[in-house]
Amino acid sequence: MEQFYGKSASNGIAIGRILVYAKDEQQVKRTRIEDVSGEITRYQLAKDCAIEQLKELYEVACKEVGEVNAGIFEVHQMMLEDEDYTDSVLNIIETQKLNAEYAVAKTGDTLSETFAAMDDDYFRARAIDVKDISERVINCLSGKKDTDIEGDEPVIIVANDLAPSETVQMNKDKLKGFVTELGSANSHTAILARTMNIPALIHVKMDASWNGKLSIIDGDKGVLILDPTDEVRKEYEAKYVAQKEKEELLKELKGKENKTQSGREIKLYANIGSVEDLGSVLQNDAGGIGLFRSEFLYLEKDTYPTEEEQFAAYKQALLSMAGKKVIIRTLDIGADKMASYFELEHEENPAMGYRAIRICLERVDVFKTQLRALYRASAYGNLSIMYPMIISVEEVRKIKAIVEEVKRELEEEGVTYGEVEQGIMIETPAAAMISDLLAKEVDFFSIGTNDLTQYTLAIDRQNSNLDAFYNPHHEAVLRMIQMVINNGHKEGIWVGICGELGADVSLTSRFIEMGIDELSVSPTSVLSVRKAIRETK
Repeated sequence: MEQFYGKSASNGIAIGRILVYAKDEQQVKRTRIEDVSGEITRYQLAKDCAIEQLKELYEVACKEVGEVNAGIFEVHQMMLEDEDYTDSVLNIIETQKLNAEYAVAKTGDTLSETFAAMDDDYFRARAIDVKDISERVINCLSGKKDTDIEGDEPVIIVANDLAPSETVQMNKDKLKGFVTELGSANSHTAILARTMNIPALIHVKMDASWNGKLSIIDGDKGVLILDPTDEVRKEYEAKYVAQKEKEELLKELKGKENKTQSGREIKLYANIGSVEDLGSVLQNDAGGIGLFRSEFLYLEKDTYPTEEEQFAAYKQALLSMAGKKVIIRTLDIGADKMASYFELEHEENPAMGYRAIRICLERVDVFKTQLRALYRASAYGNLSIMYPMIISVEEVRKIKAIVEEVKRELEEEGVTYGEVEQGIMIETPAAAMISDLLAKEVDFFSIGTNDLTQYTLAIDRQNSNLDAFYNPHHEAVLRMIQMVINNGHKEGIWVGICGELGADVSLTSRFIEMGIDELSVSPTSVLSVRKAIRETK
């Protein structure tokens, strides 16, 4: 028996045989061609094939991890359609009279090296994406299909790393857990594992000789056990059974109140990224939607979504929730969520750049279109609107002035709308520090702990090199949360948490002690948080 320690990306116990997953990269030959026109047609058909595959991956990912995490496949589509990429491939085919496979591989290598040499972390990460999309086009040219888990027996995948596309494609019925050498606890793949309740470890140095060996993942301790003894195997089989029994007990909490033992009720809502997630909200018995990310409407299109398209989506969400609260966050484009038609300039630090409400307050026509759709939809349910990345009172007042303008226009057109709460996300230290002033302007606060933590600690949570320093339980973050709650309550408004910290059951009782009114978590976390609430005195 051997033990290999790494870092937990998703808790839980998994027992099964290892499948060492090695990416089978194509060996591309450099071949002279005679029919240039025919080769260009081959490339164009392969590119269309790759784009269709990415669209399918996006749809699958939306259902499994939500629109935000599925956005990487939208980025891949845009990269494939980029003029520089296409021009490079066509130039090699036309001027050098070489085959499409070589032209794609050469273009991918060149652009990947260019991105890898950049100073900005975001653009360095695009180097991997360029190689990924190039490999996808080459596969389409050769007729090779995406790799899935072979055989009928569920396995534990061990790999150097897993791309989001590889993870999404795998049959979840055959995947007991996974272990990777690289990766980050906040990567797309890790978030997928947590969403699907798949135990996962990262930073474990792999060995190809492990293939086929019986192993155990202990996601709670961050350890992979290879060739366990009979005693250890039986011990973990008992733990696995207890884990499953616990999951079944959680299901019994459906329909129960979110009340502490002292009788205090906490609102418990769900975070979603698209209308496809609505079923998961209802299935997991959430009391409403605490964060509906509206970016999916913009990321899935080649141009700005119309008022009618947005209205239809918002109306569907409100009707589906049948009177339960639905909090829709206005457009949060920018940073890692890019749409080419916005024509946003390159930024050295996009996470802190031209994004979210900053774009909306400058491109008022885009903002008003969304607000009109939201207010029209408000007649069909219990809608609240939430604005992201606020740093000043002046921003809130500008938003309220635009909202009043939209309401006047709708009234003049004879369009009815409902009562709509106006709230803001507290996700910057600036907003937290002036929350006493902001509370006078809005109906509620929702604390976005993901960004608030990384901005407060000055740590990029996507950077795996900083995992040892990233501490969402940092006292500075918790004190800011307490400050926001206190300042909100002084002005008579309710305060919630919609970041990942809201699902951290080790903090549930502390949040309740702080006075939190609402927690909004991923749909799959609702019942475990309900259990923690009900166990709090």
